[in-house]
Amino acid sequence: MEFGPHLLLAILEGAVGASVLALTAVGLGLVFGVMRVVNVAHGEFFMLGAVLAWWIASVLGGHPAFGFLAALVLAPVLVGGIAAAADMTILKRIDYDPERTIVATIGLLYIIQQVTLMTYGPDARAVEPPFNHRLAIPWWEWGDGGLQMYWPWGLSTTSYKLFVIVAAVVILLGVWLFLSRTRVGLVMRATQMDGEMAQAFGIPVEKVYALVFGLGAGLAALAAVLIVPISQAHYLMGGDPLLLSFIVVIIGGLGSLPGAVLAALLIGMSDGIISVFFSPTLAKILATLLVALVLVFRPQGLFGARAA
Repeated sequence: MEFGPHLLLAILEGAVGASVLALTAVGLGLVFGVMRVVNVAHGEFFMLGAVLAWWIASVLGGHPAFGFLAALVLAPVLVGGIAAAADMTILKRIDYDPERTIVATIGLLYIIQQVTLMTYGPDARAVEPPFNHRLAIPWWEWGDGGLQMYWPWGLSTTSYKLFVIVAAVVILLGVWLFLSRTRVGLVMRATQMDGEMAQAFGIPVEKVYALVFGLGAGLAALAAVLIVPISQAHYLMGGDPLLLSFIVVIIGGLGSLPGAVLAALLIGMSDGIISVFFSPTLAKILATLLVALVLVFRPQGLFGARAA
């Protein structure tokens, strides 16, 4: 295959990864932005969403679309409920102290991981996609007669991968509308700006924190449900999403949702392209190097506010 079509295929693969990463990172950034909590267990909520998606699809059976749609609704709700319960029973009791919340979420990470291992098992399991039609991708080149289209052999993608990209864009727009246009979103943004002042005006800050922690975990689980028909559910799959989400949040700016989306697009696309042409390991190395450069030259990130 020529370089141009090969690059287009790599960009499409990168777009899928960037879409899922954006959802996961926005959830992590939302938790830090509102609560100032570094949620080390965020990757395990991602993993839990994938495992629950497999379990729901297996229990319901029937046509794959039925199980997938049920998982798309139920898995984020269940994971969000678990996260909200963890917030009220653990993080609230330690008063959201930054150091202790890191230790607490590390403990939560191992609890979720080991409970999943004992119940789900060590095997990786796939979820059948609701549809998966192979789609040939055209390529254009200049010829003697002008711009000509042809169909390179092997240049194709699937309808489900395109669905993942579109679904992620729709969900991210929905999150933006929720935060900017609803009363609950206004309360969350007020709490983010000044929690003490919000509490003085009668806003139940602790309930807002539980909602935000559950929403962040639910977004991670939703991303996992979208990607698990392409990859596989495994009890150790939370490591990479956690690492990449932290990289995205640092580059985009701590607590900045637009920055998280832009950084996810940058990291996801570069990861997909570099992984295709070189190796996934090199992609992770370059992403880590980019974080180091951002911390040195722009510590607040691309969209973060400079400390006064």
